[in-house]
Amino acid sequence: MTTMKEIARKTGVSTSTVSLVLNGRDRGRVKSDIAKRVRAAAETMGYRPNPLARSLRTSRTRMLGFVSDEIATTPYAGGIILGAQDAARSLGYMMLTVNTDERFDEDGGIAALERYGVDGFMYATMYHRTVDVPRSLCGRPLVLVDADARNGGVPGIVPDEFHIGYDATRRLVDAGCSRIAYVGSRDRIPAQTGRRKGYRQALDDAGMPYDPRLDVAVTGNQPAVDDVDSLMERFHPDGFFCFNDAHAWYVYECAARRGMRVGRDVSVVGVDNHRVFAQTLAPRLTTVALPHYEMGFWAVCTLVSRIEGVAVDVRPSAGLVADMPQFGGDGTVAVRCALVEKDSVAHRS
Repeated sequence: MTTMKEIARKTGVSTSTVSLVLNGRDRGRVKSDIAKRVRAAAETMGYRPNPLARSLRTSRTRMLGFVSDEIATTPYAGGIILGAQDAARSLGYMMLTVNTDERFDEDGGIAALERYGVDGFMYATMYHRTVDVPRSLCGRPLVLVDADARNGGVPGIVPDEFHIGYDATRRLVDAGCSRIAYVGSRDRIPAQTGRRKGYRQALDDAGMPYDPRLDVAVTGNQPAVDDVDSLMERFHPDGFFCFNDAHAWYVYECAARRGMRVGRDVSVVGVDNHRVFAQTLAPRLTTVALPHYEMGFWAVCTLVSRIEGVAVDVRPSAGLVADMPQFGGDGTVAVRCALVEKDSVAHRS
């Protein structure tokens, strides 16, 4: 491992000068040509900073704690962790993850991360929820992911639920659908509330009357199939906006029973761009992609900016499904999501 002393010997300067340059404290202290020479030598010689030594000098470990409820075991939300890891790596941080569920105590997980001396925390939920921030995280650098703080005051990032509903319904309006149903969720969560509001607003803006008989909330499995089957039988919608891709499957199932073809006789738009449904439904489902990667990336950048007290300037190299919001701030940021066009919306002349 290359040391600062070796770099000093190579460049003909003191070890303290090398330390100033490689720790970013050379401005106004070291001539620019010397600093340039030191950095070039460090790169050529393969110098890597010692994180333990740096943590002793700065009282920071450059480690971040990621606390989640089942995200680590949820395939369609794994993009949150991927985005967070990419941002942490770009900023010179490592991330430690604690996955909490009924088997693992949340406070115990947070305490374990504290023992490792993490500089700040991300608190993530597996779907958009309003949460009470754990008391053990109060007063620490903290960013919420896919969650709102019940009492506000904590930065966080969530999908723009209203525009998910609005944009999906508008796509069906633009396709010429005249009786658009919403197959929603019975769970009282922000996603259901926001998406339903967007659905109704899109109908209103298009001059289409809202029909409460076309607005149904379902649970799952056979009861959900029965509810969607009854909706088709009684009210004959020609367009369906579904709360998620799993709900869209019920429409596919019921349409097939009637000899109807999705993308020809009825149009369907889902939410999630879920890998399993995207690969199995035929025709392929037009859907709204949730910005999991973007939320994870934004959360780390915002957290690091709060830890270091300066704005960070780093952008992801991976392809994005939504525009990245500006980092920082104290409130909740809502990300407008992208509609992914496939084959489940009919082309009407």
